[in-house]
Amino acid sequence: MIWRSESSDEASKPFVEHLDDLRQTVIWCLGALLVGMLIAWPLSPWILGVLKTPIEWAGRDPEEYLRVLKVAGGLSVFFRILFWAGLLIAAPIVVLAIGRFVFPGLTPKEKRAVSNASGFAIVLFATGVSLCYFITLKVALQMMFRINAWMGLSSEFVELGNYVAFVLKLLIAFGLAFEMPVVLLALGGAGLVTSTQLREKRRHVVVGLLVLAMILTPPDPVTQMMMAVPLVCLYELCIWLIFAKEKRSA
Repeated sequence: MIWRSESSDEASKPFVEHLDDLRQTVIWCLGALLVGMLIAWPLSPWILGVLKTPIEWAGRDPEEYLRVLKVAGGLSVFFRILFWAGLLIAAPIVVLAIGRFVFPGLTPKEKRAVSNASGFAIVLFATGVSLCYFITLKVALQMMFRINAWMGLSSEFVELGNYVAFVLKLLIAFGLAFEMPVVLLALGGAGLVTSTQLREKRRHVVVGLLVLAMILTPPDPVTQMMMAVPLVCLYELCIWLIFAKEKRSA
């Protein structure tokens, strides 16, 4: 990788120093995860209560529907909440740490573009998580209930640990998926992609977003569309924002 300075002289950084930077990035990511887990530790009972709420919105009593089936089930649930909630809290910092690793290798123009776009990262992540929690989870759970009923399967209760992992993974998936506009705006601001190129690749991108939603969400079309449609709308918004910037520059 070529690391560029603000001056006109460009120097290549030794490979060993690249490895050291990578090591520091990994340490930052692990440190952010550890801090997130430490924050989640005392909040675990409250987090569990928050995670139970979508079940109530879906029409089931969480105290009756969610059960612990093992002697050490409570401990297992605690560790799942600790890890996944910690990862959810740390996710924006992890993204910024990775960006910090890439940042020195950019030109001054690319650095400005990344800096401007990174301001949206946390906002978009929070938007994705909120959309999933307040809207998508209720619909996804109701869809699961209908599928079980249609298949003639009894679903009087589910294992609490499985439910907690399902909810937290889906929240993280939505948060990370909503980071796509940050990448596009950064590339557009750096001049690496244009609005014309994004328009020409629109059909391919839409198919790719549908596949992404299929991978990240439960296997039901409603939940998949609830992720894919906002992402397509954000893609279109990025096209217009990059087009507006190009027009101002021209």
